[in-house]
Amino acid sequence: MPSVVLLQGPHPSIGGEIFIEPIFILLLGAGAYVGWNIGANDTANCIGTAVGCGLISFKKAAVLVAVFVIIGAMLQGEHVMKTIGKGIVKADLNYLAVCVALICSGFFVTLATFCRIPTSTSQAIVGGVTGIGLAVGADINYAKLIVIAESWLVCPVLVMALSFGLMAVVKFILNKFGTRSLLFQQAFGWLAILSACYVAYSMGANNAGNAVGPIANLNILPPKVLLLIGGVSIALGAITYGEKVADTVGKGITPLDIPSAFVAQVSSAFGMHLFSMFGIPVSTSSAIVGAVVGVGLNKSAKSISKKTIMTILIGWVLTPTLAGTLSFVLYRVITYVTS
Repeated sequence: MPSVVLLQGPHPSIGGEIFIEPIFILLLGAGAYVGWNIGANDTANCIGTAVGCGLISFKKAAVLVAVFVIIGAMLQGEHVMKTIGKGIVKADLNYLAVCVALICSGFFVTLATFCRIPTSTSQAIVGGVTGIGLAVGADINYAKLIVIAESWLVCPVLVMALSFGLMAVVKFILNKFGTRSLLFQQAFGWLAILSACYVAYSMGANNAGNAVGPIANLNILPPKVLLLIGGVSIALGAITYGEKVADTVGKGITPLDIPSAFVAQVSSAFGMHLFSMFGIPVSTSSAIVGAVVGVGLNKSAKSISKKTIMTILIGWVLTPTLAGTLSFVLYRVITYVTS
């Protein structure tokens, strides 16, 4: 293992040692801040439905999320990390640019979390990186950006259709074999908990790269170490501040029972995992909201809170737009003042 030396040096790696300047500490802190925001906001996407239906307490669920987020980050987080790090902006960003992109992205997710709105950290970081790319005058990979934006539309629709169909199958099984069967209730309870772990794993695989992707190309630390930092910071966000948004996802959109929670979670996890394997940063919020809406439509359109859905949709539009705009403006201001 290379040793880490805190030093003012021009080279990040010399003679087997990794030299970390103070700016690197700030960058890692900014990445951890984004990760903490992902955990605080997106934990609801993993366990909001299970907690909302009374299946498991938030504290126990948050511990499960923490474990499986780290596993997902370490095993499959590199795909999205590469996309965020080099797939959007066709240039090596400087340290200041990366730091501004991360802080601005995290700020808007913090704001949404405080307001109990499940927003998209993927959209925030993509918006922040794009805004910084424009600010430094770098070439933007618009083709990749369009693919990512399209995935934000395709993923929730795909997940909604999947959850709608799966809910119909589950209802058929319950009607045929009896909803009062203790065996079935216990089975669906365990399935709901396992599916929550699957969502957490998928979130780690897709979102850890969002937190540390912009830092990856600076060669400060090995990719796996960065992914560990991203995964751990997401886990800490889940445990310390994830309960607020969990109430909105679990109770605010449509009433859920245990079978509904299982369907919503496994459908959203499948959607996120699928896009993660292609290196596309999708919104875990849009995935779980799409899944919950699909479950609600299977019951009745009237059971869906349209006010909550509209609030969430507005947040999804504003988050990448404002993150990108703030990143652009803040970077230009800082460079102007310091020039």
